Amino acid sequence: MGVDDIINKGKQLLDQNRDKIEEALKSEKAEDVSDKVLDGAADAIKKVVPAEHHAKVDQVRENVDKNIGNA
Repeated sequence: MGVDDIINKGKQLLDQNRDKIEEALKSEKAEDVSDKVLDGAADAIKKVVPAEHHAKVDQVRENVDKNIGNA
């Protein structure tokens, strides 16, 4: 099985399970996990960028969070 075959199989699985995947991404568990990951990533980034960019980091974090979980 070549790389193209693996990619095509992945696309097929995604298409066949799209509803279940979207439901899982909008779950309470996904919200909890994503909040922890996003908070950790934002905190780590804030440690290496100047303070004047912290608001932008928070804005990006919020935009990503809107698309994952249920809140």
